[in-house]
Amino acid sequence: MQHLQEDTIAAVATPTGAGGIGIVRVSGPKSAGIAKALTGRVPDPRRLLRTRFCDATGAPLDDGIALFFQSPASYTGEDVLELQGHGGPMVMHQLLEEVTTLGARLARPGEFTERAFLNGKLDLVQAEAVADLIGSQTQAAARASLRSLSGELSSILTAISKEIEELRTYIEADIDFSEEPLDPLSETGTANRLAGVQRDLARVLEQVRTGVLLGRGAAVVLAGVPNAGKSSLMNTLSKADRVIVSEEPGTTRDVVEVTIDCAGLAIHLTDTAGLRDSQDKIEGEGVRRAKAAMTQADLVLAVIDDLVPFAGQQAVFSGLPDEIPRLMVYNKCDLSGRKMGIVLGQAQHAVAVSAKTGEGLSALEDQIKVILGWTGDFVETFMARRRHVDALDGAKTHLAVASGHVGGAAELLAEELRLAQVTLGGITGEVTTEDLLGEIFSTFCVGK
Repeated sequence: MQHLQEDTIAAVATPTGAGGIGIVRVSGPKSAGIAKALTGRVPDPRRLLRTRFCDATGAPLDDGIALFFQSPASYTGEDVLELQGHGGPMVMHQLLEEVTTLGARLARPGEFTERAFLNGKLDLVQAEAVADLIGSQTQAAARASLRSLSGELSSILTAISKEIEELRTYIEADIDFSEEPLDPLSETGTANRLAGVQRDLARVLEQVRTGVLLGRGAAVVLAGVPNAGKSSLMNTLSKADRVIVSEEPGTTRDVVEVTIDCAGLAIHLTDTAGLRDSQDKIEGEGVRRAKAAMTQADLVLAVIDDLVPFAGQQAVFSGLPDEIPRLMVYNKCDLSGRKMGIVLGQAQHAVAVSAKTGEGLSALEDQIKVILGWTGDFVETFMARRRHVDALDGAKTHLAVASGHVGGAAELLAEELRLAQVTLGGITGEVTTEDLLGEIFSTFCVGK
């Protein structure tokens, strides 16, 4: 069902700044009229029109291409007009200003995609995948976003939901017509079929958990005493001189961030000030920020200077919450003589490296992936969000409770199946709220 809006929206759909081409996108009932006012005619649907864009006085604004999509065969499901002009900021400003003068209003962030969802062109998973694809930081993330955008995840969820509905139909028929010979499912058959649904749900839940990690990336913080080699290690891992390196302790006084690609996973790497008591106010603030970054990390790389006694260095990590994973990284092992690679026989994960020579870094990256739970196998991964995991966990719980009612209270069994189905429907948008839609689409860029 379409929910065509009465107002017409417009926005610049290309990035801010100078470029070869800039696009103003328009959607709504006034799109055709705006096209005629600017170009003197309504372009034939889905055919490029090379034309001059003029204002109400006939003064030229730009020379470019107009492209018209007639409802419902458009991205939003409404009449859509794209004005493709030269990509200068002033050109885009003039075109957008004229479009709003002709009756359009400025679009909210994500409003074009929101209209596509409301008009049934995309479900909610696909709509979210649009933003995820635009924001992809690795090739793996882009491919996973395309899988979700294509509808693969939605199809799997729909199939699971349909299986639950069919099972629920049998159960409810048994309740409503218990005195009729309807040949309902046997207790064993019900249990087996429900177990199959649970297996399917567990499989997609695992894929979605991986997709969440792939989407947001992982925050990895380099921490340690001054001069342990944190900045050198960051430069080596990022393959760039991003941080000043000096033999003088306390060179790094603020957090420095860089994103690297680790087997398809975006690692948001943060270098921090050396951890020590300092009377210097600036360095002290850097230490405070370092400790704050550690508490927000998915993983802390505890960088240890292998040329200095270990006990004094270990103490600086004493306040780190136990739930935050930690990887001990012994650095300068080219000088200490410690064997490079994974360090065995320790209570914590540990690896020996040389930030200077690059030895041991392959083992370090492998350990990072192990601790974060990243296998690097993203072929069957869908781009996903935390709310998807929460909903799937909720459906999993309802199915587990339902399995306990097999052979018992049929009404309770049917109700748990219904709740599982409703929970799954919240992922694709079959069951949703205005607050949820506002939260999702407000994160989009304007023009999409």
